[in-house]
Order: sequence, then structure tokens, then C-alpha cells
Amino acid sequence: MKIETRAIHLGHEIDPGTGAIAPPIYLTTTYERDADGTYPRGHVYSRLSNPNRQSLEKAIAGLEGGTVAATFSSGLAAIMSLFQSLSAGDHVIASQDLYHGTTKILKEIFGPWNLEASFVDTTVESEVAQAVRGNTKLVFLETPSNPTLKITDIKAISGIAHSVGAHCVCDNTWATPILQRPLELGADLVIHSTTKYFGGHSDVLGGAVVGKTDDTFFQRLRLIQQIGGAVPSPFDCWLVSRGLQTLPCRIRNHSENALKIAEFLNQHPRVERVYYPGLPGHPGYKIARQQMSMFGGMLSFQVLGDQKSALAVTGRVKIIARATSLGGVESLIEHRSSIEGPESTTPNNLLRFSVGLENVEDLIADLEQALAL
Repeated sequence: MKIETRAIHLGHEIDPGTGAIAPPIYLTTTYERDADGTYPRGHVYSRLSNPNRQSLEKAIAGLEGGTVAATFSSGLAAIMSLFQSLSAGDHVIASQDLYHGTTKILKEIFGPWNLEASFVDTTVESEVAQAVRGNTKLVFLETPSNPTLKITDIKAISGIAHSVGAHCVCDNTWATPILQRPLELGADLVIHSTTKYFGGHSDVLGGAVVGKTDDTFFQRLRLIQQIGGAVPSPFDCWLVSRGLQTLPCRIRNHSENALKIAEFLNQHPRVERVYYPGLPGHPGYKIARQQMSMFGGMLSFQVLGDQKSALAVTGRVKIIARATSLGGVESLIEHRSSIEGPESTTPNNLLRFSVGLENVEDLIADLEQALAL
């Protein structure tokens, strides 16, 4: 099946008891045992498994081309569990330009537990190769990266990871499997904040890890999911599952709108720089064309001037909402460095823009009046 068909049908079997097309929500916490003490229906307790979570994991694994998936209560819960699957003394190589929450987890939570981390520019293969140590167990990529949309060659970096027996992990939240297929490019695991494009409506938190194979590492991650209990509720799983059905058409619309807006901003006299891999002048344009089918719905741009100039633009938007997060149907804009805090290396005149599904001419008009002197 093509991905549009899979998005609609994976994990959405017709209910055998009622014939319902939409799946029911199983709010139960526990399940009946048979008289002999067994669990013939496959479920024991909802922290361990739930029909809604089982269906969602099947759908996400199928969309990414993986064998298995584990879902969590948030994207950061998924990332926490991934790093928790390592051992003290292990070494992680991570993208330098990375979601600040992931950086905080590595530095402030697992650093004191003696998990070592090196942050390098993963767009430069030699930097990754030089960072490799004897105890390197994981190479963590984010492409396109947050917030400056750097593009990493997944195939090349996966090769470096595998040469030392390490796993390669790719955060595919911004691209989704509709635009980019990391497992087919050599990655071993894929991370998603399902809060974003998978849910698609800014109304549910969630995260997922997809494995190419159900190996020992993934089985440990599954143990942490089930025993640690940072799992999504049945209703959260149901919402994300519903969002997946429209994912292909939404992502293409997001991408089409974002490219037009990036082209508009790239010509605007009050814009210093635009970060969008669909622009031919972007440093990662060539690689993005090779490993992505379109360029996604996220972009960043630097307003000419300083932080005050950038915040003035966000203060004047009328259709676009001033808010953190991304991937919903509505457009969101935010001043990124003030979100990331004092340790941020993001330029203080940079705005991150999650391009929504509004009419693109309306969005461009809103930006035009907000950028006007």
C-alpha cells in the first residue's frame, strides 16, 4: 500500500463486535483473566499495553517502515527513555543544533549519571568521525534541525555510527515519514514528538520511538516504557491515531505554504536571513533534495535588527498566533532564544515559524504588515 492508504488503514481495523468504522476508546486500566489464570486476549494492565496504544504503535511503525514502535506521554518522555536505555559511561554524539529540551536532558539529567555526550556539527562528517570514541553507543541526529534547519546526511552519518557498532537515531518530527524515511537511509531508530504533525491539531501530547528491528536495545527501551510508565492515555492514543489519517495531505499543504512564505521572506528588505532547506541558497539544499520529497512546514528567519525588532514583528501579527510548538493546523510564530533561556546560542533576532494550513496569501499579507516599518 502507498503511504496515504497506510495512514488511513494501519491500526484502524473495523471493530468486530459492533462494526464501528471509528475505533472505540478503551479506558480500562485492567483486564480479565481466564479461570486458569492466563490472559488470552493479550492485555494485563494498561501501563503495560492497551488496545488503543497497540493500534497506534502498529500504525506509526508501519508509516516509518519499522518493525516495532513504543509510544510515550510526550516527545521528551520518548527521548528520556531512549537515553535511559544506555548505561553509565556510555558516550552519545548529538547534533549541535538540537531541540533545547534534548540538550538539557543530556547535559543536566544524564550528565550527572555519567552518560557522556559530545555535541558536534553533524552536517560535517569529519566532525562526527573525530568525535567517535571506544564507548560511543549512540549517534543522535535531528534533521531538519531546530531551530536553524540544518540538514544532516543521514546515510553518511549512519555509516559512521555503524562502523563502531553504535546505533544511529534520527529525530524525524519536523519531516515526518511523509517527507523523509530515516530507516531506509540507514538509521536504526526514529524519534517523534507525536504532539506535533502526527496529532496535527495542538490538542494532544505524545512521543514515539520506532525501531528498524526488535533488537536488544529496543527491548530494553520497551521495558523502560512499561515499567517506568510514561505512557500515553487511551484517549491521547486515539487522538494521535485520528491525526495520522490526514497526515499525508496536511504535510504536503504545510510544505507548499512554507516554500511560498520562505521565498517571500527571502526577498523582503527587513529580513536578514531565511532558514529553509527548500531555498536553493540553503547550505543543505542538495542533501535535502536527495533525502526529502518536500521540505516541510517549518522555517526560521532573522529580522533585520535586534531582539526588540524581532519581538516587534511578533507583536503585530494578526492571523498568526504567538505561541510555542508546531505542527498544528494553525500558524504559530515565536521568538526562539527567549524560549530556550540564557544558555541559548540561537540569534536573538531569530523567529521560528510553524506554517499552518491557512490560505498562504493571507499568511503572507499578515507577515508583510507585521514587517512593515
